[in-house]
This record gives sequence, C-alpha cells and structure tokens, in this order.
Amino acid sequence: MNIYGISLENLELYLEGIGEKKFHAKQIFRWLYDKRINSFDEITDLKKNVIEKIKSDFSMDMIKIVKVEKSEDTSKYLFELYDGEHVEAVLMMHDYGRSVCVSSQVGCNMGCAFCESGRRKKVRNLESYEMVEQLLLIEEELGQRISHVVVMGIGEPFDNYDNLIEFIKIINSNYGLSIGARHITVSTCGIIPKIKEFSNLELQVNLAISLHGPNDSIRNKIMPINIVYPLDELMESLDEYYSKTNRRLTIEYIMLDGINDSEICAVELSKLLRGRNCYVNLIPYNETKNIQFKRSKMRQISTFYDILKKNGINVTIRREFGGNISAACGQLRSKEEEI
Repeated sequence: MNIYGISLENLELYLEGIGEKKFHAKQIFRWLYDKRINSFDEITDLKKNVIEKIKSDFSMDMIKIVKVEKSEDTSKYLFELYDGEHVEAVLMMHDYGRSVCVSSQVGCNMGCAFCESGRRKKVRNLESYEMVEQLLLIEEELGQRISHVVVMGIGEPFDNYDNLIEFIKIINSNYGLSIGARHITVSTCGIIPKIKEFSNLELQVNLAISLHGPNDSIRNKIMPINIVYPLDELMESLDEYYSKTNRRLTIEYIMLDGINDSEICAVELSKLLRGRNCYVNLIPYNETKNIQFKRSKMRQISTFYDILKKNGINVTIRREFGGNISAACGQLRSKEEEI
C-alpha cells in the first residue's frame, strides 16, 4: 500500500496491529506532510525495526508531472500514473488563496454530453494516494501551500466514494495537509445514495451539485444520471442533506448556448431553488473540438443572472480560468492520449 493513501486513524490501527503505539502515526505524518521526506530512512525518531516493518508494508512511490500549461492565474498539470494512465489537476490563483481542482478517476462513466472527461469513459478509480499526490506535487512545484481543494476534475467523486473519503481525511488532518474542511468542496452530478451517505459524515466539507438543467427534459438529454435519479428525487435528497448538515449547497450550472440558457430556463431554475439554502454558480462553458456544444453569449448569461437575482436566488458568474491552456475538464488528458 502507498503510505500517502492511508489516513491517520487507519495508520494508527496499522501500528496497533503490529504491536506498536498508535501515537507513532502522528510522528510519521509529520515526517510525510511537514518535513516532506523522500525516504522512510529519513525518519529519526522511530526504532529501526519499526521503520523496517513500515518499509516492507508501504511504498512512497509518487505519480509524475509530465506536462504543465500555464497562464497568468492558472496552471494545468498532467500527471502520469504507475500504469501509464493520465489525469489532470488545475491550480487557480484567487484573491483568497491557492485552489486546486483534483481528479478522482481516470475517465468518467457518467456520460454528461458536454464533458470531455466522459467522452473518453472511465478506465479505473484513482487510489486515495493518487489524489493526495496531485496536491503534494503541485505544492512542491509551486513552493507554496494549497489553501483550498475542489474535487471537480476528471471523474465522478461519489463513484469512487471510499477513496474520496480517505483522501479528505488525509488532507483535512492537522497532521496531514491541514486544509480546513470548509475549504474543501466535493462535486457530484447527483448520485443520491452517496449524497445520503455523505450527509451522515461528521465533516464540514462543502457539497456542490452539477445541475446544469432546470427540468428533467433538459437534464435527461445532457446528463444520463438524471434518468436514474430524476430531479424531484435529487432535490428531496438535497433537502435531507441540508436538514442534517445545515451546510449551504452550491449549484453548478454550465451555460450551454441554446440548450439551458433561455429566460424560461432561468425562471424554472428560480422556482426549483426558491426557499432552499444554496447559491448558483453560472459557468461559461469551455468549448472543446470534440464536442458540439457552444458557450452561451455573455449577454445571455447576464440576462440569466439577472432573472435569478430578481427572484431572490443567490448567484455568481464564475470567473474564467485558463481558457487558453486546455482548461476544460479532461481536455489536456485527451490531447495527450490521442497523441
């Protein structure tokens, strides 16, 4: 097992299982995430026999950065995994800190019609260490700590639920990357059973819903998940989530020209969300050569925004990042794989 894929509590269980004190787990985490060692042999405050046992049971293998595309406030990283597969992450420089959008799978099976990741289909889940190492390598390349994480890259996070939760525990731990729970956001296209499970966790992590349509007719056409979990059931699960967590929801809404950006759609979305504690993030679509959808005109996005605002819906228009560096989710991976 890779050492970067085990949470503090599971490392404690491991140590107890080999007859050692569990407090050594905090020491090991400090060496990994504070001192950033490259070899277990660099650990100086553990007995040699314990280090040898850890070396025999764990690896420190790292994924590799194979390409970086940069613009003024954005960097897109392409990683190569142990099996030759590729995933990507995006670093975005905000006025409130440094945010990284990480991938959770190699490809995606959700089949959203507008998404480059889904076009290439799911190959496999990422292990939790492969998610953690995206952040470690970006921090090393950047020379600065990451303050915010969004799990919105390649893949559907709730389709890789167990590895996702282990990843969150590692990066949230005060002995790990120490990223505050309220600075971590997980996005899902609407896998209801996992939303329910997520709501029962004692985590203050943010939840974002990739909605992208105000009714079943539009969502069915562009998001096959809606056929399995239709909109009324999804909204019921979100109400349940809020009642348990008291956490405001983010509603992600990609603006697709002539598909979901009409004034009628804006009114429908307002009615759907009215009275719910959420805010809408309108996202200008990043076009790719492989998919026929076009981004909405800025005038239309502004009109959509105004209608939501007038109807009492909290709404923002997402600031664009990296439009000139293969910024669409999965775009850099697709280019590399096709080469």
